[in-house]
Amino acid sequence: MTVQLTTSDLLARGTAALAPVLEWPSLDAGILLAFSLGIARVRLKSHPEEPRSAAELQRYLALIARRAQGEPLAYITGVREFWTLELRVTRDVLVPRPESELLVERGIALGGPAHAQVLDLGTGSGAIALALACERPAWEVVAVDDSPAALAVARDNGRRLGLANVTFTASDWFAALRGRRFDLVVANPPYIDARDPALSDLGHEPRRALTPGEDGLADLRTIIGAAPGHLLPGGWLALEHGSTQAAAVAHELVARGFGSVRSHRDLTGHERVTEGQWP
Repeated sequence: MTVQLTTSDLLARGTAALAPVLEWPSLDAGILLAFSLGIARVRLKSHPEEPRSAAELQRYLALIARRAQGEPLAYITGVREFWTLELRVTRDVLVPRPESELLVERGIALGGPAHAQVLDLGTGSGAIALALACERPAWEVVAVDDSPAALAVARDNGRRLGLANVTFTASDWFAALRGRRFDLVVANPPYIDARDPALSDLGHEPRRALTPGEDGLADLRTIIGAAPGHLLPGGWLALEHGSTQAAAVAHELVARGFGSVRSHRDLTGHERVTEGQWP
């Protein structure tokens, strides 16, 4: 006699498969099951005895296997929540992370005039630029990236969210912005040293978006060096960086002539964003 599979059975199988590799296996198992079945997550609990087919089980377990191999959840489902937004993500962009929301918070705090001119360098999925544009509809936000594939993702997110106050431009940092000056420049550049073992855990994400090479501060230095030529008087530069890089980034800002230099901690207690004001 064939045993009828249920939603609860599938969830149990997925949770068990992820238990050896994830701290909270039931969370990811539930997200992937709802995605696989095309239903809301709440239905997993409200209708646990719904019958499921062997084909549904196999499709679900294929997703579970990808997650067990370390593939980010966002790449499997194609979406990631960031700030108050749901963003589309692909392997062409980094997965937006909760700690980057601190850069959004600082950008909002530093933005200045009601119609501020704002620049997001290395926008990737557009997460930071779109969050700022959403919170401040009167701001004019420019988002740049040197990856055409990443810009395509960011533009698509902007269209889907209906945020008309963001423009997307292909540029290697400031290269395509000659003569443009801004009230606020934000950036979350690559900052992981290429020799850092942590990179091995991030193998599914685009390497160039993670590391500038063997000097993890290289891109941060480049941005700090060029930023004064693109800031209005009193404008701010806010940079996300690694958890051990705050002192070095602050030193670079002071040496370049920035004032009011200070660092801010993320929710895990790490100094994650350092900012400075151009005179």
